[in-house]
Amino acid sequence: MRIGRIPKQKRLLELANEIEHNPFITDEQLTKKFNVSIQTIRLDRMELGIPELRERIKLMAEKSYDKVVSLQIDEVIGEVVDLQLDKSAISIFEINEEHVFAKTKIARGHHIFSQGNSLAIAVIDDEVALTASADIRFVRSVKLGEKCIAKAYVRNDSLNRDKVNVDVFTYVGNELVFEGNFVIFRSDHKK
Repeated sequence: MRIGRIPKQKRLLELANEIEHNPFITDEQLTKKFNVSIQTIRLDRMELGIPELRERIKLMAEKSYDKVVSLQIDEVIGEVVDLQLDKSAISIFEINEEHVFAKTKIARGHHIFSQGNSLAIAVIDDEVALTASADIRFVRSVKLGEKCIAKAYVRNDSLNRDKVNVDVFTYVGNELVFEGNFVIFRSDHKK
C-alpha cells in the first residue's frame, strides 16, 4: 500500500463526489488526486457506472441545454455542454495536432478565437446573429492536448437590443487563457 492511499470504499465515494462536482475532470487528474494508477481510476469509474469524460460531456449536453438557434450546432467550435439562450453557454474544445503550429505545438490563435466567437453567437436567441465587433485578449498560449473550456455570458444591460454584449472567458483547467467582449448584431424581430 502506497503512502497517501485511502481505502477503496472511501475512494469510490470521494471519486463519485469529485466527478459530480467537476464532471470535466480527466482520469489523469483523478490519478494525481487519489494517488492511484489510471487503470484503478478506470476500474473504479466502471464499478460506479460513471462513463469516461467524453461520454459524460455528451450526456450533459443532451439533457442540459436549449437548442442553438443562430447557427447549426456543428458550426460551433468545440462541443456545447450547456446553453441557456440569451443568458450563458459553455463549450469544450480539445487542441489536437491540426490546431497547433508543427514546430512549437502551440495552438493557432484563430482556433481559440473561433471557439469564443462561435459560442458568443450561439448563445443568442435569434435566427440572425452576427459578430459586429470583438475586443479580445490572449492571456497565455495553449498547447497540444489541452482542453479549452469557454464560458459565454450575455450582459443583462444589452438584452432585447439590436446589438448584444457577450463576454467570453476561456480556461484551461482553472487558468484563464483567453477573454473577449463580443458585440453581436441580432435581427430586429427580437426588439
